Amino acid sequence: MIETETTGRVRTIRFARPEARNALTRAGLETLEAAVKDATEPILVLEGNGSAFCAGADLDLVAGLDRTEAEDFARLGQRVARLLESTRAITVAAIDGPARGGGLELALACDLRVGTPASTFGEPGVTFGLFGAWGGTVRLPRIVGEGNALDLACTGRVIDAEEACRMGLLSKVVDDPVAVATAMAEHPPETLEVLKSRLRDDSERSVQEDREATAFGRLVETYGEDVADRR
Repeated sequence: MIETETTGRVRTIRFARPEARNALTRAGLETLEAAVKDATEPILVLEGNGSAFCAGADLDLVAGLDRTEAEDFARLGQRVARLLESTRAITVAAIDGPARGGGLELALACDLRVGTPASTFGEPGVTFGLFGAWGGTVRLPRIVGEGNALDLACTGRVIDAEEACRMGLLSKVVDDPVAVATAMAEHPPETLEVLKSRLRDDSERSVQEDREATAFGRLVETYGEDVADRR
């Protein structure tokens, strides 16, 4: 259900259940969680096998859950999304084809979302009385704005890559999203890690600025000679 491979500084984690549009069960989420925890590379790519990125939660599984089990399943998805958000690696969702429900929510937790022209996005839960509960109601309005989030969540409509890019849901649309991650991997890993920690920091402004200065000093100490060589 989850495959991994490493090329240089890039670890790829692939949803590998194409017959079900890469829908995730509890076991799939747990395997994904373990794969993210195991990664040591500075760049981590999520992608789908087959024609879809990820359809989200396996609805056959969801239909058989009682209330407590449903809450536990939601919390597992939230935990995996938080891990993608907080891991030291730069996480890139390389989206080719549909990203729906929980698949979209996992992409929202990544640092960058890069799509192909064939990528599409939707939160269809409302059409059968549910909604995305893997952190989507938290991240979606933060990324695309409250109005766009309400539109997508309350209508269940599907948007294409062009509209997703206009909303800010996608960082960019390219033919090969993995190539974006590969190019990023050429930069110093320590700098990438610092940039993620700084840009993800939600502390008070004075605390952020102090941490920024400290991190800058550390990097100058490490790469100062390289800076001089580039003048």
